[in-house]
Amino acid sequence: MMSEVATLGGGCFWCLEAVFLDVEGVTAVESGYAGGHVAAPSYEAVCSGDTGHAEVINLTFDSAVIGYREILEIFFATHDPTQLNRQGNDVGTQYRSVIFTHSDEQARIAMTMRDELAERRLYDAPIVTRIEPLAGNYWPAEPYHQNYFANHPAQGYCSFVIAPKVAKFRQRFAHRLKSRRA
Repeated sequence: MMSEVATLGGGCFWCLEAVFLDVEGVTAVESGYAGGHVAAPSYEAVCSGDTGHAEVINLTFDSAVIGYREILEIFFATHDPTQLNRQGNDVGTQYRSVIFTHSDEQARIAMTMRDELAERRLYDAPIVTRIEPLAGNYWPAEPYHQNYFANHPAQGYCSFVIAPKVAKFRQRFAHRLKSRRA
């Protein structure tokens, strides 16, 4: 196995976590916070918008099974990269669209992909996704945020916001779904 890590922010971390837990080749997904100026922030502090952190997922994947570019294709397709500091009704810098890179190669791939998407004009507005090095600035979220959608499928936000995103992902990327066989 060739393990690699990607750190992505596209609004609420519960949404991205639910999508990427279904992706073939993804071996672990952890919700957390990145990009701010406060060490080990709490969820409440991040939600205040004063920490500078974004809600992110830190995902580990087998690059022999799925490449970083394919991870980014799923990322760009499952959130709105044109919304500045928000995703739908979630508003604030903590919900910004951001790719935190772990290497120069990841930065190059992310910038190339963002530029290609902008050139193809797939969106009705400019892409505002930021690309910046992670530089060790990641903190895991509290345990109750991990596997949130799986643990609370009937909760309102899960039913009305996350479930439709997961369904859209499963339809569009059926070829990338983990096997449902036991």
